[in-house]
Amino acid sequence: MMRETVTILRDDLIQVRVPLPFPLRWVNAYVLKGKNGFTVIDPGLHTKDSEEAWEKAFQELGIKYDQVEQVVLTHYHPDHYGMAGWFQERAGGAPVLLSETGIRLTSLMWGAEQPMTRLLCESFAQHGLPTELRDEMTNHMREFVDHVSPQPAMTAIAAGELVRLGDRLYEAIETPGHAAGHLCFYNREAREILCGDHVLPQISPNVSYMPDVDEDPLRAYLSSLAAVQQLSVDAAYPGHREPFAKFGERAAELIVHHHERLSVMVEHLRHPMTAYELCRTVFGFRLTTHQLRFALAETIAHLVYLEGEGRIKRSERDGVISYQT
Repeated sequence: MMRETVTILRDDLIQVRVPLPFPLRWVNAYVLKGKNGFTVIDPGLHTKDSEEAWEKAFQELGIKYDQVEQVVLTHYHPDHYGMAGWFQERAGGAPVLLSETGIRLTSLMWGAEQPMTRLLCESFAQHGLPTELRDEMTNHMREFVDHVSPQPAMTAIAAGELVRLGDRLYEAIETPGHAAGHLCFYNREAREILCGDHVLPQISPNVSYMPDVDEDPLRAYLSSLAAVQQLSVDAAYPGHREPFAKFGERAAELIVHHHERLSVMVEHLRHPMTAYELCRTVFGFRLTTHQLRFALAETIAHLVYLEGEGRIKRSERDGVISYQT
């Protein structure tokens, strides 16, 4: 059972748990109250259940859609971005803010002909995904269009920009790795951060390779974790699980986690393996298509990092890439 939909964190900050049809179960949206109306952060995946959750939340809070002054997104992933257009329609065209990179990726992922679906599935094929799974993977990715529609008109946020959320100013800090163009929003005076999926308590954010986007996403992730680890934070508001306090410690734990996984992968690569074979060895065979997509893309991200470090080498035969120490 999901917890109650709405939690009042303080007078001007509300957590709304928006349901997901995945094992994560919900995504955290946040509503910040200001003198000009309400800011909604990461409104969730567009499903009928999500619509019902927001109707219930706004009724409970006494908020009307025309009081929403803006929707702000930490990143473009559908479980955060999907309801943005739905909100924009109901809020009379309220602006939707996202990083410039994020805006570009929404077009690649869900624009005309979905070019990223083709690029990603071609990359998976190069990395050993069996032929019988490729159509299934393609169809799975195309199904997300419904969950991000209608798509909003968007306004770009620049890294380093001060963004007003409610009545407070937050610095937009670019934190790539989990998603290219991912932004965290940090208020230095309040020592708080809206961290999206960059740093999560209890679970490790997925770090996925995406062709023609970021050629070494794990390196970017480890670097941006090290950068935010230095921030003074008393309260972190994540995209999944519950708000937490030990932000810097958690960032350090995630760095250790990935280095441990890298070591595990190196041990398995004493003999040549494709990314798909290594993915199955590390993550197992009991994966849904949704889980396999993320597991395989994360495996590739780790292999790219290891190759860049000179710890493994790649070879190619008949168009399929293998790796070995």
